[in-house]
Amino acid sequence: MKIKAGIVGGAGYTAGELIRILLHHEYVELGGIVSSSNAGNPVYHVHDDLVGETELVFASELAGDEDVLFLCLGHGNSKAWLEKNPLPETTHVIDLSNDFRLEADAEFQGREFVYGLPELNKKYIQQAQSIANPGCFATAIQLALLPLAQAGQLTDDVHVSAITGSTGAGQSLSETVHFSWRTNNVSIYKPFSHQHLGEIGESLAQLQPQLDTDIHFIPYRGNFSRGIFASVYTPSDLTQDEARELYKNFYADAPFTTVSDKEIHLKQVVNTNKCLLHVQRLGKQLLITSVIDNLVKGASGQAVQNMNLLFGLPETTGLHLKSVLL
Repeated sequence: MKIKAGIVGGAGYTAGELIRILLHHEYVELGGIVSSSNAGNPVYHVHDDLVGETELVFASELAGDEDVLFLCLGHGNSKAWLEKNPLPETTHVIDLSNDFRLEADAEFQGREFVYGLPELNKKYIQQAQSIANPGCFATAIQLALLPLAQAGQLTDDVHVSAITGSTGAGQSLSETVHFSWRTNNVSIYKPFSHQHLGEIGESLAQLQPQLDTDIHFIPYRGNFSRGIFASVYTPSDLTQDEARELYKNFYADAPFTTVSDKEIHLKQVVNTNKCLLHVQRLGKQLLITSVIDNLVKGASGQAVQNMNLLFGLPETTGLHLKSVLL
């Protein structure tokens, strides 16, 4: 039996990636792809990388027999959609917005949303009804810090500078996503106040309950389309060898998170569900670099990874994606 999957908000970047992955997932039957602005149009008219891949057409409503529903709506819109469209209790929901990520928002209409970072919450995800998929910056930064938190090693302020591609802003037009503005340009936004800081703090406190550390986060807009490169550093007494061993042990059973002995770069992960980490000690600082594809490991790929865990499949199913260096 195949898993019947539906998507709401099917015209955006994350939905396009989700469709691309699910079309080739051997255990999934992709059904209704709802887009209120595109109902009746072929999916490949919007996601034109799917020309020749599918003849599916955008729908105005779900079929109603979905085993799992992916919500690819803008932040704040998932709650509103669920209020207007009650679902059977048997339908699993995987939400890609930030509506249910924080503990205070995790319960909604009788549903309990588990925070879907597999490297942190795998056993809870496997038993969950609904999943709050992590944010893209949050994924890259948490994976850079979780081993230190578990070891109780986050004892000083953490500094993060991270740059993301233009797809991180979504498909809606704004001044900072226009080609003429974005190309040959870099800028910061939401310094020290990015919305992903809340979920990062809750995850770290889950592993290090007495955590009393500030995270100073400067996000950058990059002049490329996809990917996140994060530089995370904090004072540490660990030697470089101790730190690398700590990270390798923590991620020993994490199929998509790899600790590299060599310095890493963004093209190694673009188009994949991987996170690559590199750990080095420089003076008194421990520097962790973390790279992911914001649309895959930072969104749709991780959502499929969570679906696999929900339905008892190997979490790598349908996600053997290779990066393209050139």
